[in-house]
Amino acid sequence: MSLDATDKRILSALQKSGRMSNSALSDAVNLSPSACHRRVQRLETEGYIRDYVALLDARKVGVPSTVFVEITLRGQADDVLDAFEKSVARIPDVLECHLMAGSADYLLKVVAEDTEDFARIHRQYLARLPGVAQMQSSFALRTVFKTTALPVT
Repeated sequence: MSLDATDKRILSALQKSGRMSNSALSDAVNLSPSACHRRVQRLETEGYIRDYVALLDARKVGVPSTVFVEITLRGQADDVLDAFEKSVARIPDVLECHLMAGSADYLLKVVAEDTEDFARIHRQYLARLPGVAQMQSSFALRTVFKTTALPVT
């Protein structure tokens, strides 16, 4: 199924405010509430809408530091990649893990309380990841821009 302009307006509106009522959403996209509800259900069923979440304030929950970790593995064999990916997925402080093209094999986004907490995460989890040859960590000094909204055009 392809998305029409109304579907795109629905997706854009829900990305900005996932808790808006169906009535408010239908007003925002200029549809009747029943037609809007049917479209949202279809977008959910077809997987365009994967989930609804609450975005938390990292400072208020005690993890204001963001660290990007570049990881280079010893090899690229499927079993090495699989073992690494399974292990890294179990680390609670890792928010994202991306297989990369370029100098590093993986890029992780890690949250921590501070440098001491990151040192704990490094000792307890990162240093024990299988197949790692090299690791380089970079602390974000300030978040200039951040969004979770995908461009829907």
